[in-house]
Amino acid sequence: MSTAYQSMAPSRDELDALQGPAVVEFGANWCSHCKAAQPLIAAAFAAHPGVPHFKIEDGPGRQPGRSYRVKLWPTLVFLRDGKEIARLVRPTDSQAIREALERALETPPS
Repeated sequence: MSTAYQSMAPSRDELDALQGPAVVEFGANWCSHCKAAQPLIAAAFAAHPGVPHFKIEDGPGRQPGRSYRVKLWPTLVFLRDGKEIARLVRPTDSQAIREALERALETPPS
């Protein structure tokens, strides 16, 4: 799992078109809250290494962070088939991350 936030991000349209589970994490490489959350995020993802995880560098006027109305970092947006299933802002325990990830992995009712 990469710990660096990437400045080259997929567009909102690309994220909306994703199939299956995915997580979009907004933050900044210099952010102390983001750094503190990394071990928690890594622990939660350890059981699901195949889930796409986009770490997007965010800041004023940057997309897609604005389209998701991100206000604080880190913000994790859990998606299933491009739709938001759950959101965590400044998570402080890996259990909450694990539970949100499980919700994104659930098969939707038919």
